Amino acid sequence: MESSHLKNFLRDRDEIIKCSKERDNNSINEFKKIIDKIKSKKEAEGEPTNIVADFTEYNPLHNGHKYCLNEGKKYGIFISILPAPLERSGRGIPYLVDRHIRSEMAIKAGADIVVEGPPMGIMGSGQYMQCLIKMFYTLGTEIIPRGYIKESSMEKVINCINNGHHIKVKPYKISCVETGELLCEKLEIDNYVIASMSSTIYKVNKNCNINFKPKFVFVERIGGISGTKIREGIFSGKFDEIKNMLPETTLNILKKYYDKGELDNIILKRFEDRILETANEYELKNYIPDYVANILEKNRPFNSIDEIRQAIPYGFSRHYKERILSKLEARIENEVISEYIKNYPSKINILTINDIYSESTLSK
Repeated sequence: MESSHLKNFLRDRDEIIKCSKERDNNSINEFKKIIDKIKSKKEAEGEPTNIVADFTEYNPLHNGHKYCLNEGKKYGIFISILPAPLERSGRGIPYLVDRHIRSEMAIKAGADIVVEGPPMGIMGSGQYMQCLIKMFYTLGTEIIPRGYIKESSMEKVINCINNGHHIKVKPYKISCVETGELLCEKLEIDNYVIASMSSTIYKVNKNCNINFKPKFVFVERIGGISGTKIREGIFSGKFDEIKNMLPETTLNILKKYYDKGELDNIILKRFEDRILETANEYELKNYIPDYVANILEKNRPFNSIDEIRQAIPYGFSRHYKERILSKLEARIENEVISEYIKNYPSKINILTINDIYSESTLSK
């Protein structure tokens, strides 16, 4: 199964390189035609037709994701942007399962459409946030539902955004762009993502000369969910111990593979031989920052991934080392990634459409 996963990984790599140079406007136009048909169907049924979009990894989709999705669906057509290419998460590590299974989880949970998002694992947080905002804009997003953790500092951020303002994010200084008011010094990670989104919307509007003004719907995050316990329950097959944290639809998808003895086949893993080969034999400054490349090249040869990980210096993000490993794994040149971001989204790749919007249904 690893050879199949590697084949998909290399195909993703080639596609990223291709998308750094080309645009597929036909895919964007086809997406808009599908949305128009869904809107017509919803209008005929007296349902709201706003374009509601959110980005979530669904790794896997749990009750918190389901709750936010349900809240978003109240406002219109729910589009899930699923970070996908290379199958590496924002933490730089492999997703639990691939985009097709995660997409199935989203559709079964109630999403209307799932589209492919950017390759998070090989980008810095600012880079993939820029890609996501540009994708939101291209999709025609009007409403963005986001889960948040209740805290006094976040209330100030929410009030600022609800007033039509933007957030400026700097280390230990989170303020309002328009008024200059200092809102707080730091935020919980989920809340920081929202502040970063607002900040990036302001920057993208300015740099790309657009006027993207989505409305945020803030959904207080529910408790009682542990990603660690969920993964432990999946690996051990103890689904009863995690059934209160996952929707029944997600449980059924995972149990299907477990009961067939195929769970291990769908779990994604690192291609360690490829990382070692890159670290030991390639000119690393093509793929990673120069100062990190110099350190790794001075410490060659490496005999294990742990040796590489220990040699990588700490960065501002606690996920920096894993992202460097993903860059070594992907072997995509820095310049290519820069061009990919500039050109993003070069196309809209629809992963799944809810069965209620099948071609036969929409054509009626």
